[in-house]
Amino acid sequence: MIENQKIRPAQVIGPLGEPLTLESLPPPSTTRWVVRRKAEVVAAVNGGLLTIDEVCERYQLTLEEFASWQRAVDRSGMQGLRVTRIQHYRDLYERQQKY
Repeated sequence: MIENQKIRPAQVIGPLGEPLTLESLPPPSTTRWVVRRKAEVVAAVNGGLLTIDEVCERYQLTLEEFASWQRAVDRSGMQGLRVTRIQHYRDLYERQQKY
């Protein structure tokens, strides 16, 4: 039954190149989401450290909110996670899709 067990890495590479572990992720009580913390959570999911369901439960996020973080990172990197620049990056992405 080994094939049914999900093997998870002990650590993944974070957005700034540092190793991320479950202990080094933002605490579950986090309420202020700065760019680095959002990027760390996205990197943890992308690296297999946590599942999307676990992240949503751990941090009390909606699936849509987390998915928006993933899209922002995919489209614009960490800069896309800046709340003050969301509209700018969204417009830039939409313009790129037209051409």
